[in-house]
Amino acid sequence: MERGWVKEGNIEQFDQVASALKRLVKKSGSKTRSAALALPGSAVITKKINLPAGLSEAELELQVESEAAQYIPFPLAEVSLDFCVVGPAPKMPDFVEVLLVASRKEKVSDRQGLAEAAGLVPVLLDVESFASRLAAARVIEALPNRGENMLVALFELGSQNSSLQVIRNEDMVYEREQNFGGNQLTAWIARHYSISPEEAESKKKSAAFAPDYHEAVLSPYQSQLGQDIGRALQFFFTSTPHNKVDYVLLSGGAAAVPGIEVAVMNQTSFPCKIVNPFEGMALSAASVSAKGADSSTAFLVATGLAMRRYSS
Repeated sequence: MERGWVKEGNIEQFDQVASALKRLVKKSGSKTRSAALALPGSAVITKKINLPAGLSEAELELQVESEAAQYIPFPLAEVSLDFCVVGPAPKMPDFVEVLLVASRKEKVSDRQGLAEAAGLVPVLLDVESFASRLAAARVIEALPNRGENMLVALFELGSQNSSLQVIRNEDMVYEREQNFGGNQLTAWIARHYSISPEEAESKKKSAAFAPDYHEAVLSPYQSQLGQDIGRALQFFFTSTPHNKVDYVLLSGGAAAVPGIEVAVMNQTSFPCKIVNPFEGMALSAASVSAKGADSSTAFLVATGLAMRRYSS
């Protein structure tokens, strides 16, 4: 897709994005038409609330709608709302903890329309952070002691923005959007070699660089990204009782930049790992990971969405 067609999760050029998705589906050769979709965190409102245990489904729905009105800054008629019971409410034996998720209907319609324009049938709509956490759970289980009681910082490094989720035992204890991403490297390439952003992006993907690229562009960018990640963690430490994490996991397209794993370890002193969501899976020869492992980390959210078929 061209730059600017999607900005911060918002679809700016619907027809162009729909056409690109249709071409992608055709090129994939997949006969599957059921599609799992996701909204970015910026397009949703999430809130955990406590409600009395023992309510019927209808009573629970009424209670959720009543509670949701307190947290959603626009009319409920303009909102798509869903909820699920997480489990018993902490320290409240007669209550259950309920997770509610809301998004403006236009955001939901955009995703649904894209799928349908590509000949797909949308069957569920998730939140990107939920999907990435589901996929990352497999990676965390492969850490020492199956990752139990570990505080794991999961970074998703996007093109424009990145996100940080801090996870312990599959529960998210902290989440924050970050204002840095892979477009910084594109801008540095464009500026250093006096080329357009489009040319710079193409060179970045093809790894067609001049001899001075590593020293003049890549090495400073690695250092900058390591510092950005270090600052994001420092903000977490100052905002919570925690003062360290046990592991840093990096995912997203920008995580495929060579050397970023070492740069983050040097900056933070925490163990660091690039996430491969396909690790431990049986893959066909035509799969993304089989073609190039470097791109696998960009598919964390997609993997989590695919795994929804096997989760409750």
